[in-house]
Formats: sequence, C-alpha cells, structure tokens
Amino acid sequence: MANIKTKKGVIGILTGGGDVPGLNPAIRAVTIRAIREGYQVVGIRRGWGGAIDIVRDKDADNSRNYQILTEDVVNRAGRTGGTFIHTSRTRPSHVSKNSVPDHLKDTYNEEMNDLTPEVLKNLDYLGIDYLIPIGGDDTLSYGVRLFKEGVNVVAIPKTMDNDVPGTDYCIGFSTCVTRTIAMTHDLRTSAGSHERLLVLEVFGRYAGFTAMLPTMAGAADRCVIPEYKFNIEQLTELLVEDRKKNPSNYSVVLISEGAMFEGGEMVFEAGSADAYGHKKLGGIGDLVSAELRDHSAKFNNGKTINVINQKLGYMVRCGDPDAIDSIVPMAYGNLALDLILNGIHGRLVVLKNGRYDNVPVEAVVSSKKLVEVKKHYNVERLRPSYRSFEMKPLFIMTTEAV
Repeated sequence: MANIKTKKGVIGILTGGGDVPGLNPAIRAVTIRAIREGYQVVGIRRGWGGAIDIVRDKDADNSRNYQILTEDVVNRAGRTGGTFIHTSRTRPSHVSKNSVPDHLKDTYNEEMNDLTPEVLKNLDYLGIDYLIPIGGDDTLSYGVRLFKEGVNVVAIPKTMDNDVPGTDYCIGFSTCVTRTIAMTHDLRTSAGSHERLLVLEVFGRYAGFTAMLPTMAGAADRCVIPEYKFNIEQLTELLVEDRKKNPSNYSVVLISEGAMFEGGEMVFEAGSADAYGHKKLGGIGDLVSAELRDHSAKFNNGKTINVINQKLGYMVRCGDPDAIDSIVPMAYGNLALDLILNGIHGRLVVLKNGRYDNVPVEAVVSSKKLVEVKKHYNVERLRPSYRSFEMKPLFIMTTEAV
C-alpha cells in the first residue's frame, strides 16, 4: 500500500496515552469532515505503536497497524467512549531493545533506540499529508518532535487531568469530573450509614484539577492535590470537624493520586516506568485512609473513626462521554480540519476563555499546567479558594499555564 493518495490528500489520525470519553467523537468529526472535503483518512492503530510497527511491503498484513476510516465506521463508534483505533503509551524516540518490532531488530539493537526515522518512512509510505495526534502532553510532545522533523502536525489535546498547557480544556476532563461527583454522592450513603470518613482517590499525577473541581461543586469537604504537600494531622482535624457538623456524621476528602504527605514523595506501585519515564502511581488513598484512622482519636475524644476508602480509577474514564465531551471533540475535530484546509500546521487546537482557537503546538512542551496554589487553593482549609466568578473561564482555574 505504498501510495493511497486521493484527490486532495491523506490525513492520518491517532490516539495515544490513556483512554477517555470523547476520543471517538473527535475521530468521527475529523473523518466525516475530511471525507466530505475530498481527503482520505487513515486511522493509525495503537497510537505511536502502530506508527512504528508498519511493515512497508504491499503484501504485508498491516491491519493491526492502520485502517482506512469511513463514515460508516466512525458513525458506529462516534457516540461511544474509549478509542476504537486503540491506544498505547509508546514513545518512538525511546524504544527499548525488547520492544523493537521484529522486522527492525537487525537495524535497531541498542538498549534504547530512536525509531523516528522509521516513523517518518511509514508516514510517507501511507502517503500521509497531515497528521492529527490526539493525546496528552506525552503523546503530543512526540508530535512536536515530528513537526520539527517536517511532518504537518495539527494536534488535539486530550487528558482527564486537564493538564495540557496552552488550553483551558482537554477532552475527557468534563466526564471525569461528572463521574467523580456522581460516584462520590453515591458513596455518601455508605459513609453516612456507618458514620465514617470517606476517602476517594482520583486521577491527577501532577495537577489537581480532577480533585479541585468536584470539591468546588460540593462533592467533598476537602481535597489534597499534588501541588501542595499536606499535613496529615491538619487534614484529620478538618475532616473530624466536618464530620461533627454533618447531621449524618460523616465527611469526605478527594485525594489526587499524585498527592504527597508533608516531607514525603509520590507513592508508586512496584514495577517499571512507562516509555515516558512515569512509574505507575497507586496507594496514596490507602496510606491516607490508614493515617486518618490512626490520628482520628486525637480529635474525637479518644475514639477512633473508621474510614471507607475507594479508588475511583478507571470508573471515571470508561463509558460514554457526557455532553461537553461530545460537543468539544466535535468542535476540535472541525477546527483541525479548518487549519488543514487553509494549509496551516504546527498548531494545537484549544479552548481559551470560552472561545475556540489554536496555538503553536510547541506550547505543549514550553510549560507546565498546574493548579496555582496561591490563587486557587486554600492551604489552611485544604479546599478550593475562590472569591468571584465574574469573567472566569468555564472550569474556573484552567486558563494559565505555569
């Protein structure tokens, strides 16, 4: 399949990193608009994994690595969650010896290998004129690398943590917040029935937006976030006081997975890091729960308070997208096509201050997007801080990168 060019050209699209609701609507939007404008769309499967696995031989079976997208295919998947073209955390510039595809092992046999030359050849083999990667800062950082190598990249931001710099909104964030609020309210019945403290661990490696917004919406009494190392005695005292004030005698705290005890570091599961150097986080909710129970008697007249501990995990990233994660991906897909139709590339489509726009794709690697503690987090109360919502963006604390 050395050349699949059509009248106007070929657009490649891929999804990388963790799945979120809203990816399929974005793929659908890109595909339908592109086909109607005279382009062919190639879905590269398993993110950057498919981009390095392609065998450039017309007789090779590359069905696991890419597929031609049609309106029928994307219409069936467009209303669903996840990504039907699959995803991975592959980083083509850092591929371990064991992960090099079999047909490339003779050429790339170092302990760590940069397969970017193969990616470029594979994109050329597919005849791709424009590439639309959908992902978080890891996936899109490699998109920046390809742009610098001469690939016409137009990127779409996706991450439930909402931490891609340059944009107020990333696909998946609204559904994550919506699910977190709903599940927290569901778990209140158990917490109240047993008069316990309720600890919920949520996603958020470096940024605490997924804990902050549900707390601001009233789902929790307190939240602890990666941007501020918390004192366990302070948290315990606040939660015990919250519990006393609650007629049902319980209180709730949301814990970002990247949160850290005062004087401590992030909590990781055993195992190796992924291709981007990230070790799997896990266990902070368990540790906080144990510490809260141990410290609770000090603030409760000598009586220990039991804890309900729940990690929400993949429950907030599975299933169908909510309204915002159905509408924004449709708009992002069309924004990407607008750029392509105008011959513009090297851009990231974004939402800024309630309006759709685009910025240089290099914004992804130029800064970090984190909760601004001084502006948005009350370190005395361990909860969001706000005074006025006038002229604030939809999600309040997501405008500026720091």
